[in-house]
Amino acid sequence: MEKELSYGSDYKFIPATSIGNGVGISVLPDIFCYTIQIVNIIFAGNPDTKEFVLVDAGMPKSADEIIRVTEERFGSGASPKAIILTHGHFDHVGAIVELVQKWEVPVYAHELELPYLTGKMSYPEPDPTVEGGMVAKMSPLFPNEPINLGKHASALPLDGSVPNMPGFRWIHTPGHSIGHVSLFRDSDRLLIAGDAVITVRQDALYKVITQEQEVNGPPRYLTTDWPEAWNSVKKLEALKPAVAITGHGIPMSGEPLTNGLSKLANEFDKLAIPDYGKYVDGPLH
Repeated sequence: MEKELSYGSDYKFIPATSIGNGVGISVLPDIFCYTIQIVNIIFAGNPDTKEFVLVDAGMPKSADEIIRVTEERFGSGASPKAIILTHGHFDHVGAIVELVQKWEVPVYAHELELPYLTGKMSYPEPDPTVEGGMVAKMSPLFPNEPINLGKHASALPLDGSVPNMPGFRWIHTPGHSIGHVSLFRDSDRLLIAGDAVITVRQDALYKVITQEQEVNGPPRYLTTDWPEAWNSVKKLEALKPAVAITGHGIPMSGEPLTNGLSKLANEFDKLAIPDYGKYVDGPLH
């Protein structure tokens, strides 16, 4: 395998966890959500057919666990058709180099995320000064240098389709990152939201650990464009999802999801935008 595959020099294990760590949830017969420490990965595809994709790639140093869970669900030696990334922050690409080396599968992300996935650009630094709890204070520890997937990383198709995920379309939901996408299946109104909307208060350590459920805006310490983030929430709320799997927190459905998303879309300035922090007034240029 090419030497081009690499993580940034600041890549390292992050000692953060929640009570959801290691828990898998069959959300629908073909949708399985599994929590790696504090972040969710999603397997989309029916175990009977062995045709599936992986959405997002977990925390640093989690490749062995992801491979084990993959083989428990789809059989020994199973590998996905592709890996789809909602975005490229460290907790969504943490195992991707090892997974691509083992499985030799393509990785798809929005074209605006590709510089962060091909070694060209670092993400804006996390903001430890942002209003929030202990996780925000820990955020300088989080890797933000670009990983390099070389030619294994490709842009999602411009027609909105998602490779190897029939029935799904991708929706550009920037704010948390410039090329953030969410995935939506119209037939059953299933939303894979990434970090555009999450179901836990991610900057508060107690709520991360206990996974207390509430519809929230994106993690504050890595969100750099709040007006865009608000627009993205409005876009997702307009879809009226029946079920939502988010990057952090427990999957939600029904009335709690509908009401929570509606409230967040209407009151994002009060509920999600922090009172202070270096990105509150917009991205730094």
